[in-house]
Amino acid sequence: MRIVAWRGLSDACRSAVDGYSPWLPDDQDAEPFFIEDIATEGVPPSLKDITLHEGLRSLAFIPVPLDDKIIGELIIGFERAHAFTEHELQVSTTITRQLGFCIGRRLADEAARWLGAVIESSDDAIFTKNLDGIITGWNPGAEALFGYTASEVIGKPGKILIPIDRDDEEPTIFKRILDGERIDHYETTRQRKDGSLVDISLSVSPIKDVDRVIIGISKIARDVTERRRLEEKQQLLFSEMEHRIKNLFAVASSIVNIGARSATSPDDLAAAVCGRLNALAGAHSLTLSFSSPRRSFENPGTTLHSLVRTILSPFTRGGSAEATFTISGPDVPVASHAVTPLALLLYEFATNAVKYGSLSAPGGHIDVDCRKGKDHYFLTWRESGGLPLSMPNGEGFGSKLARATAAQLGAELSRELSSGSLVIRLALPLDRLR
Repeated sequence: MRIVAWRGLSDACRSAVDGYSPWLPDDQDAEPFFIEDIATEGVPPSLKDITLHEGLRSLAFIPVPLDDKIIGELIIGFERAHAFTEHELQVSTTITRQLGFCIGRRLADEAARWLGAVIESSDDAIFTKNLDGIITGWNPGAEALFGYTASEVIGKPGKILIPIDRDDEEPTIFKRILDGERIDHYETTRQRKDGSLVDISLSVSPIKDVDRVIIGISKIARDVTERRRLEEKQQLLFSEMEHRIKNLFAVASSIVNIGARSATSPDDLAAAVCGRLNALAGAHSLTLSFSSPRRSFENPGTTLHSLVRTILSPFTRGGSAEATFTISGPDVPVASHAVTPLALLLYEFATNAVKYGSLSAPGGHIDVDCRKGKDHYFLTWRESGGLPLSMPNGEGFGSKLARATAAQLGAELSRELSSGSLVIRLALPLDRLR
């Protein structure tokens, strides 16, 4: 222990006594320690010599307690040998207890101020409730997340933050806390002042009084909307990658089958398959992103007829495009920014035709009819002569991808079966193609 306050003590004596204590730091039952006569009692020589030189003959060491620990000591010196009375013991003990209480109160106040500063400066929403579910505390982070000021919510039921379909969550949370649990990173949804919903990660802890009795709960809420959006985007990318890979395998298998029907030798088959796979690679490259400046420069744009022809060329039969597909109607330029989504859309149509539609059987044919209106370009994709078609009961990932890509172009997309033929209609805003 270090001396922090003194009166009537020389520097030499203070230095010698500094750090001396008759108790160990973890002593929980420390009692006052008295030396009635330093000259006659067994005192360490170094302490004895300096205190006698200081003119002291008697010393009292009274512990300063705080929460069953010794945080300091009060040292009292007398110039003469002194037998300490019970009254002196009681007075000195009272002084040190009050001193410990004051020190504890100051430490608690400093900790409270520190904690308050942390809460006030936190970007997370931090708020408290009593056991009746009434909001009792509200930091600026909570105001930013939920839209309510502290004056608007303190004293109000916490249910104002909970959507109607999640009313059962709050009683469950309180029960778990009262059962001694902590709740960490519980992901849920809450409601803002304007009625909008926000995805949050919620941590809940008990608030206890000095007797360790739970008197309320504290909650820390963090907005995870952006993280969830990124996770959904990541999952979409994984699903798209899986879908594309499956499509490529299916298309590659179809290319081999198409080549085998007309090949007269293994060399002919190999040449036909290689040529079609190279064409397929060229068509597939159009479905990749051209968002970087370099790729935009490399792909200055094309026309819609050229785009359809490039996508369908890997699937021509007998070396004749006309035997596999026809394109009619006026052409229209397609700017570089629209190439990728439009190519992805047409590629989805083509791979579905190869797997399930007109290109999955000999004699199948695709007619692409184009018409230009005042504000829209209308494309009709009609399949005929393939395997019997039926509309699927549900929407697969490919259909979702096609719908999302059409929305990216601001286009209207529809499918229907007419006399056993699949008809896809696409209405593209002209200003989105420029």
